[in-house]
Amino acid sequence: MKVTNPQSSSVVMDRTTTGVATMATRLETVYERVHHLANGNAVVVFSVSGCCMGHVAKQLLLGLGVGPTVVDLDRETAGMEIHALLYRLAAGNEQQQPVPAIFVGGKFLGGIETLIACHINGTLVPLLKDAGALWL
Repeated sequence: MKVTNPQSSSVVMDRTTTGVATMATRLETVYERVHHLANGNAVVVFSVSGCCMGHVAKQLLLGLGVGPTVVDLDRETAGMEIHALLYRLAAGNEQQQPVPAIFVGGKFLGGIETLIACHINGTLVPLLKDAGALWL
């Protein structure tokens, strides 16, 4: 028996297999969704509603005149899988938390620490301009 997610073409559960192929298909679809969001928007913030650091990231960007696309993972059907993918992206930095995760110009910038560091050292505004998020 197969149960499919109506919002994606992936198979969520397949009781006739071991689940390995199904999980790979699901992760591939999650990766494609994150990739599509990151490349289709100048700035994307993946967070969890009520997260104070996600709020700080959004307020910093809004204060600079950038309207980021915000994805609250606790309100997404594939939120847990997206969170797991972001955790893997942040794995290169042992101190990096998986959310908030900020993408600028289709590239993974990092978390709140990286965002604030770029703002302090003056590299954030040029990144935002290059991504098309700022025009001035």
